[in-house]
Amino acid sequence: KRRSLCILISLLQNRRARINQQINKEMRMRAGAENLFRATTNTKVKETVALELSYVNSSLQLLKEELEDLNSNVEVYQTESEAAKAPMIPLGLKETKEADFTAPIQDFICQHYGEDGSLYREEIRELMDLRQAMRTPSRNQTGLDLLMEYYNQLYYLDQRFFPPHRNLGVHFHWYDSLTGVPSCQRALAFEKGSVLFNLGALYTQIGARQDRTTAAGIQRAIDAFQRAAGALNYLKENFSNAPSLDMSGPALCMLVRLMVAQVQECAFESLALGGARDGDASSTSSLRLAQEAARVSDVYLLVQQSMSQPLMKDYVPFSWTSMVQVKVEHFRALSHYFAAVVLLQKMYMNSDSLVGLVQNICQKVDSQQRRKLGKAHLRHAVMRHEEAMRLHGVCKSFRKMDILQDVLAATHKRSLDKYSELDREDDFDPTLEAPEIRRKSPDIAPPNFAAVRVADIFRRLVRTKAFGPHTLAAFFGKSRFKRCRLLCFVTEGGLGLTLRGDSPVLVAGVAAGGCAAEAGLREGDYIVSVDGRDCKWAKHAEVVSLLQNRDVKGARVAVVALLSHDAQVTPEPTSRSAKGRGPASFLNWNRKKREGARTHRRPGSTLNLPFGDTGGVTRPAKIALLFTFPDTSETQRTRSQGDVAVMY
Repeated sequence: KRRSLCILISLLQNRRARINQQINKEMRMRAGAENLFRATTNTKVKETVALELSYVNSSLQLLKEELEDLNSNVEVYQTESEAAKAPMIPLGLKETKEADFTAPIQDFICQHYGEDGSLYREEIRELMDLRQAMRTPSRNQTGLDLLMEYYNQLYYLDQRFFPPHRNLGVHFHWYDSLTGVPSCQRALAFEKGSVLFNLGALYTQIGARQDRTTAAGIQRAIDAFQRAAGALNYLKENFSNAPSLDMSGPALCMLVRLMVAQVQECAFESLALGGARDGDASSTSSLRLAQEAARVSDVYLLVQQSMSQPLMKDYVPFSWTSMVQVKVEHFRALSHYFAAVVLLQKMYMNSDSLVGLVQNICQKVDSQQRRKLGKAHLRHAVMRHEEAMRLHGVCKSFRKMDILQDVLAATHKRSLDKYSELDREDDFDPTLEAPEIRRKSPDIAPPNFAAVRVADIFRRLVRTKAFGPHTLAAFFGKSRFKRCRLLCFVTEGGLGLTLRGDSPVLVAGVAAGGCAAEAGLREGDYIVSVDGRDCKWAKHAEVVSLLQNRDVKGARVAVVALLSHDAQVTPEPTSRSAKGRGPASFLNWNRKKREGARTHRRPGSTLNLPFGDTGGVTRPAKIALLFTFPDTSETQRTRSQGDVAVMY
C-alpha cells in the first residue's frame, strides 16, 4: 500500500511538471500575440490576433484550474490511518528545469583560477547529478537530507564561482508552486530561495503523512510543521524581490501562519488524545481543550485574513481558503462545546480547586446560571458546526473527502445530542449569549543547516588545505584584485620587507627606505610570481628561497593587491568599445589567454540569502581584507606561519 502511494505521489508530481511546461508555452504564445496586437495597424490582423488571444487565455485558465485541482488534492498526502481526523494542508514542491553548469564553470575556472576547466568535469558532473536528484526528493528524512546537502553545496558554489561584479551565465528556471507561472533568473540567490522553499514544502508533506491517532505520530507531525514554518520564515526574512508570487512576502507570511495553525491543531489533538487515553473527563481536561480549541480557531482566523488580502485572494486555491474557513468554525464550535462540558459537570460544585480555572471562561455562578451558560455555549457550538458543514458543502473538491465530512458530522451530532438533553419544553428563560473563551499560547523551528555536513565538491580547485576552516581563500571567485604590478629588486642584501602566510604569500610590512619600498612594494600586496615563476600556490619557504637566491642583476617580482569591499561589490562602468570584454584575472597573468574564452561582464545581482552553519565552517558576511593563514607544516612554524611575520 505504501509503495502504491509513493507511485501515486510521483505521478502527481510528474503531472504537475507537465502542466507547468504547458502553462509556460501558453504564456509565451500570449506574450507574442499581445506584442503583435500592439504593433500591427491592420484591422483584420488585429481581429485574428484577438481571437487567438481569447483561445490562449481560455487554455491558460483551464490549465490553471487543472493545476489548482492537483494542489487541492490534499488527501493524497494524508495519513494511511482509517481514523477520522481533519486533513492537513501540504505544499507542493516547486518544479525546475535542468541547469547546465559545464561550460560556465569551466570558463570561469580558466579565466579566474588560471587552470584547465576540463580537468574538473567529474566535479561538475557530481554537482549536476546532485541537483538532478534534488528535483525529485523522497518524502522522508533522506529527501530532506538531499535538499539540505544541495543547499549547503550552494555556499561553496557561491564563494567560488559567483563574484558580485559579474554573472556566471547560468539560468535557473523555477515554476510557481501554486500557479505554475515560470520564473527565470541568473542570481544564485533565486536558486537558494527555491531550494529552501522546497525544504519547507517537503516538511509539510511529511507532517501531513503522520498517523495522528498516536502520541508519537502527533509529535512527529508537530515537529515537521514547526520545521516547515521555520524554513519558510527564514526564507521570508532573508529573501527579497522574489520573482515568483509563492516566494513573496505576503505569500510566505500566509504560509508561515498556516503551518503555525496546523502545529496548534496537532497540539489540540495531542491534548484530546491524552485525556481519552487516561480516561480523564474532569473539568480541568475539558477546560484545557476549550482553551486549545479557541486558540486553534484564532490562528486559523489569522490565516483566513492573510488569504483575504488583495494579492492573495485570487492566488490561493479555493479549496485551501474553504478548508481554513471550515476549521475556523469547527474549532470555535469545539471550544464552545468543551466550555459547556465544564459548566455542566456536577463535580464542579464541590471543587474549590477549579474556581480559578473556570474563571478563565466565566465568572463563578450558581448551578442554575451555570446551566443557562452551558446551554448558550452548546447553542453556539451547534450553530458553528452547521456553518462548518455548510462551508464544506460549498467546495466541490471536498465532496471527495469523506474523512472531513465524517469529522464534521460526528462533532455536530455530539453537540446536538448534548443540547437536546438541556432543551426542555417548559424552559421559557431567555437564551444567554455565550461569553468568549480565553486562550492560552506554537514555536517555529528554524532550519538546522549543520545537521547535514557536506564536503566541497570543488575542494581540489583552490587547494583549500592551505587555508584554515575559518579563512576565506584569497583567490575565491568573490575576490577582486587591482592590476598586476611588476617590480624590480636590484639591491643586494636585505630586501626590507616582512612576509606572512603561504598560498599566497602576503607582504605584511615594508621598511621605509629599503629596497622593497624603493621598488614600489606596498603592505597588503600578494606575491604571485618571482622571475616568471608562478608563486600563487607556493609555500612561504619557496617564495623566500626564490627571493634570497635571486640573480645578481636583481629579481622581477609580480604582485597584486586586493580591492576594498566597496570596490569589489560596485561594478566598474564599461564603455561601448569595451562592452563584452572584462578585465583579465590576475590568475591568468602568467598564462596565455585561451582562444574562445568568454569574458563577458555583467553586473551582479543584489539579492542576498545568507547561509547557516554547514559543518562548522564560519561564513563571513563580507570579503575580509586581512587573511589568517594557519600552520601547514612543522618545519614552517618558525617562519611566518599563522600570525607570525618574518623580516627579510
